[in-house]
Amino acid sequence: MADVSSLSQFIDQATHESRLRVESDLGDGFVRLRVSEAERRQAKQDIRCVEDAAIEMLRNARDAHARSIFFAVSKSGDIRRFTMLDDGDGIPGYLHEAVFEPRVTSKLDSMTMDDWGVHGRGMALYSIKANAEDAFIAASDSGKGSSFVIEFDTSKITERRDQSTLPDLVKCADGTWSVGPSPHNIARTTAEFALANRHSCTVYFGSPVEIAATLLAFARSSQHSSYGSDPALIPVVKRLALASDSLEFAAIASKMGLEMSSRSAHRILQGQVKPLPPFLEMLDRRREGDAPRRQTKQNAGRDYRGLKVASEDVDDFSRGLLRAWRELADRYFLEQDIEPSIRISHDSVHVTFPVRKQL
Repeated sequence: MADVSSLSQFIDQATHESRLRVESDLGDGFVRLRVSEAERRQAKQDIRCVEDAAIEMLRNARDAHARSIFFAVSKSGDIRRFTMLDDGDGIPGYLHEAVFEPRVTSKLDSMTMDDWGVHGRGMALYSIKANAEDAFIAASDSGKGSSFVIEFDTSKITERRDQSTLPDLVKCADGTWSVGPSPHNIARTTAEFALANRHSCTVYFGSPVEIAATLLAFARSSQHSSYGSDPALIPVVKRLALASDSLEFAAIASKMGLEMSSRSAHRILQGQVKPLPPFLEMLDRRREGDAPRRQTKQNAGRDYRGLKVASEDVDDFSRGLLRAWRELADRYFLEQDIEPSIRISHDSVHVTFPVRKQL
């Protein structure tokens, strides 16, 4: 027994130091760190607001060697929803739940230090899930990229009140670029990350419908026919190219964490929703010392680019309004065949019915 104990001690001393840092090996490069190692890798901050979660998700995608990151943001009532898709390393199916557990990481020997502190202690996804209403992997596998979905109740975890203002990019006197003064909202967080990591990855940022249109263009620009017709065999960010009609498009998008109606899917397939350029290209640029351009407040429900409604949807809306008007007009002896005037601005819908009494 003494010989066995001596042998164990010898192995512990002779093996690589990683043995002393790992509690368990989960396979495919993922490990669970010992508590002491996780504590040694303390981050600058934990998840205290929605913007904190955004930067941690972006860093996760970057550290998974993603070259392209697609960040879809939406809000319904108090629920803020993130869908983060990337073309990085991916996560095998049997680890989809484990990665949200504490101290689980694939960065045993590659933890990073950047503007936001240490990354790679296996606590970011755990902290996100602990603060979220829901957090799950919609689609991912080894070598096929990932799609994460996170939902926050903003009545419980805060976000900046102004989520509609985009930052601008400022060229400093020394030739470097920085993000200009603006609310520290999700858009600014994304811009800061995109600027700091512009040489290693490209970030696209918009609503779920806009991101879906961008993913479709991204898939069509690269070869995917060799993968066959099974979505599970195709990289996550290229799967929308398999859709043959709007119903299938919406179904595939839903499985990737991008919820939308078949009407929205139809608009994408018809080219009515344009793909987004890289996020940094969407931002205004100015020189240091120049006054920023005046920004117009935009509709937060559409995530930063204001409200736009397709003409066929306006027609449907108008017909519904006219039916309701006729019931009211009948009660008050008003003319029923009135065409409502509908005006859509960046943050509201204005409807006007001219009132004319029956003779």
